[in-house]
Amino acid sequence: MSERDKQRRPATFRLDGANVVVVNPDDATRPARGTVQVTPEAEPVLLPLPVEPPAVPQRGWRWGTVFWTGLAGMALLGLGVGVTQFIEDLFARSEGLGVLGLAFAIAAGFALAVVTARELLSLAHLAAIERLNQRAAAVIVSDDRDESRAVVHDLIRIAHHNPQLARARAALEGHVHDIIDGADLIRLAERELMTPLDAEARRLVSSAAQRVSIVTAISPRAAIDILFVFVAALRLIRQLAKLYGGRPGALGMIRLLRHIIAHLAMTGGMAASDGLVQQMLGHGLAAKLSQRLGEGVLNGLLTARLGLAAIEVTRPLPFTALPRPALTDLAKDLLRKRDDEE
Repeated sequence: MSERDKQRRPATFRLDGANVVVVNPDDATRPARGTVQVTPEAEPVLLPLPVEPPAVPQRGWRWGTVFWTGLAGMALLGLGVGVTQFIEDLFARSEGLGVLGLAFAIAAGFALAVVTARELLSLAHLAAIERLNQRAAAVIVSDDRDESRAVVHDLIRIAHHNPQLARARAALEGHVHDIIDGADLIRLAERELMTPLDAEARRLVSSAAQRVSIVTAISPRAAIDILFVFVAALRLIRQLAKLYGGRPGALGMIRLLRHIIAHLAMTGGMAASDGLVQQMLGHGLAAKLSQRLGEGVLNGLLTARLGLAAIEVTRPLPFTALPRPALTDLAKDLLRKRDDEE
């Protein structure tokens, strides 16, 4: 220790003060006189870890897109020509009928424009949440402070519609400028904002899995089972998307379904579900359950796995500070429900 360090007196300062300078440990330049030099030290436990973003299909310009765009354009042109010819026929028959038909056509066109605008806004909102997840995962790796603050501000804006997160938003806004490390700020945002949402998401997935299990166990027809599972899956995906700040429309649901199926295909989710079910059935569960009841449990577990994939896709932040929900926990809840019913 130098003589100058021995004579240095203790002092207090604010982290957001004008004379506080955060420097890199490897920086050899000397700060200006009168400034406070802060050198952040990385702790081994808190080092940023690589985080894999949710698996989504890579978008690109494909010939299929060109085909469907051309087909949709021709359909719209044909519809427009048909409506125009129909209105002209009405005017030829009677002026009153022509005016009435034109009014109906204008009303239908205005409604179509509104619905199209809402669908486009929904797609843009879902794309913003997807980019926010990818940006947060990149900040966890790079530890960029400025980018982390931008991510947190965007996250707060998305969560502003949820009144249950008002206190969490206020607490997070108060700590945005107090945290130096970008990765720690993302982890704090995840703990403050995602904890109640993750708990509600787990409840929604567990409830949907239980409903599917019960209905498919007592349903007399396989067609009814397939229809109910499909409707329950769509309803679950929509609920999870709205919970995490998304507002999916019809096109948004198609987009989410594509991403969830791609996520399951890339992570081998259905194979993991089948392995879990086989392991559970191999430990004596088949002796306790009937065939229909076993099929209900299987359908419930597959619905739960679909819900977990939907959480990964619709969540605006990756799982870093909070534990990722596991299928085994939901399976225990499902089987506990079965035991209570018996």
